[in-house]
Amino acid sequence: MPRIDELLAAGTTFSFEFFPPQTDAGERKLRDTLNELEPLGPSFVSVTYGAGGSTRERTHQIVVDMLERTTMTPMAHLTAVCHTRDELAAILARYRDAGVQNLLALRGDAPRDVAPFWELERAVDLVELAREVGGGQFAVGVAAHPEGHPASHDLTDDRRHLATKLAAADFGVTQFFFTVEDYLDMVEQLAGLGCDTPVVPGVMPVTNLRQIERFAELSGAVFPADLARRLHAVEDRPDEVARIGTEVATELCQRLLDAGAPGLHFYTLNSSTATREIYANLGLPVAG
Repeated sequence: MPRIDELLAAGTTFSFEFFPPQTDAGERKLRDTLNELEPLGPSFVSVTYGAGGSTRERTHQIVVDMLERTTMTPMAHLTAVCHTRDELAAILARYRDAGVQNLLALRGDAPRDVAPFWELERAVDLVELAREVGGGQFAVGVAAHPEGHPASHDLTDDRRHLATKLAAADFGVTQFFFTVEDYLDMVEQLAGLGCDTPVVPGVMPVTNLRQIERFAELSGAVFPADLARRLHAVEDRPDEVARIGTEVATELCQRLLDAGAPGLHFYTLNSSTATREIYANLGLPVAG
């Protein structure tokens, strides 16, 4: 399986993100979604990691199953929160021994109802541990926030820390956002700091208004007022909400590609419909 840094060096990437389901019905839905999206030939796919390691085994199993049973290149998320250094090293060793080559290293947010701790205090510390354990096997990515991390003091401070983190990593993937200028400004500011590590923009099509508003609030992403008004006007018609959300996401994706973004990373929420529609709208090739 290829490394993501090699894929990015070869050209534009298109990738999908999934989360480990917690029920039998959710597992069936994820299997269906994977079967529906595999023919699109994604460059890679990622699997998230639950707060505090709550999905440790499910994340590992899904990633390894993808590696062994599908044509897709998996990337495993890993967070440092609520893990000791030794625990993280053991998780990384399991991925190494299973042949996984791609990781997203995250500091991680505090889980609910659990006192959080970070033995590795920064995402860059986890990147360095992955280098040590992987012995050069892993391509390691980190997260980026076009509008600034919610915990940052200001945008200047955020960009300085992000540039340091990206310098240790092979690539970045952004939190979802809605305004293309936020992403382009981030890339320009990083370049001004001497950082040229590729950062793939993350896109989350609006298919559920209340859900996306909650996600935006938690992540610190700004939900544009004009888009909110359009969607609230039709919130009693879910099909129309999804249609507008897909239309807006398609426009954002096209503008990002036109501006030279190194790829597109779709937050699928374990559903294939919006991603397949955006692929068709953009005229992207389908495998086979």
